[in-house]
Amino acid sequence: MAGRQEASLIQGFHASPDFIRQLEGYGLTTIEVHYFLPDHPRLLQLFAFQQYDVAPRFPVLRDFLDYWTREIEGPLHSVRIAHRHLIGPQEWRAVDGIISIH
Repeated sequence: MAGRQEASLIQGFHASPDFIRQLEGYGLTTIEVHYFLPDHPRLLQLFAFQQYDVAPRFPVLRDFLDYWTREIEGPLHSVRIAHRHLIGPQEWRAVDGIISIH
């Protein structure tokens, strides 16, 4: 009986696409794209965004940068990346001390 209850709970559960991606190994990637304006080549602009991607290959970012160089007139100056897996083993440490709860 317990197995049937578990199956029905799992079957009725709908996870978000972002959560599914995290289970597949994707992590949250923050990207800063620095680029020059076509009309003002000395002016450096910043475009920042977040997406889920797989480190260290970053296939989603590579596709985006390929699109940028092919379709957007602003030449790239540099790209900065920060990446963090949101699902994974957690770290904990013992702390010496006393916590009083009243």
